[in-house]
Amino acid sequence: MFDLSIVVPSVLNGLTTGAVYALIALGLTLIYGVLHIINFAHGASLMLALYAVYWLRAQFGIDPYLALPLVVAGMFALGYVLQRGIINRASHGKDENILLVTLGLSIVMENLALLFFRSDTRTIDTPYTLTTLQIGPAFIALPKLIAFGGALAGAAVLLWIVKATDLGRAIRAVAKEKQGARLMGIDVDHVYAMSFGIGLACLGAAACFLLPAYYVNPQVGGGFVLVAFTIVVLGGMGSFAGALVGGLLIGVVESLGGLFLGESLGQIGIFLIFIAVLLFRPQGLFGSKA
Repeated sequence: MFDLSIVVPSVLNGLTTGAVYALIALGLTLIYGVLHIINFAHGASLMLALYAVYWLRAQFGIDPYLALPLVVAGMFALGYVLQRGIINRASHGKDENILLVTLGLSIVMENLALLFFRSDTRTIDTPYTLTTLQIGPAFIALPKLIAFGGALAGAAVLLWIVKATDLGRAIRAVAKEKQGARLMGIDVDHVYAMSFGIGLACLGAAACFLLPAYYVNPQVGGGFVLVAFTIVVLGGMGSFAGALVGGLLIGVVESLGGLFLGESLGQIGIFLIFIAVLLFRPQGLFGSKA
């Protein structure tokens, strides 16, 4: 039965989850928009970020939100080194090689996580994990509200970097015309590495917002990256606005699907939307025709 007292909380919960989805998808969108490749290691990189947050909490007692600068900086450094030192060198400039390299990196990351952390599912406990706040008829978990605000703030920072900084102008120039940017004196390889680093930094922020109310194991990234790919296609490949709106929309669809179809079938709506977009608007909501 359609009951607003149940539907409204479900929509609000979907928006809080969708904001984190959007932040994950924004990193993937940035990497695609500049490098024009799909990063198959995106989910595994998120998994590493989640383990970093877990390890900082377990070993040093650092709160996940206080760990944000450390994890974001660490993931940025990892992304820069991976792109400059491995992906760029091993690909030899061929896009199909980049896909294989990122797939290989994903396998290596997941197996390293299995080696060091085993296959156990791990969570962390914080004083606010079970705290809820009332918003109208809905009770929302405090970590989800913080994740919603933090993810939107992270998205705003990323958009500011891309639109208003010298690095952002270089990123847009390389994404538009690589050879022309190179002729204008832009270090294209450096811009590629910076873009990859910023994309992984988004995952570091998402991990800090996720873990207080979520879990981590070596396979956790797979589900997130499928949703992120769906969001990128839904919003339009390379569109930041599309990734943000698509993430919020997918979060709501998943939440309502879980409400009406059950938790195990909640994601069916996501993939129905994915198929519909491919059939009727393959360029996405905010994308343009080639």
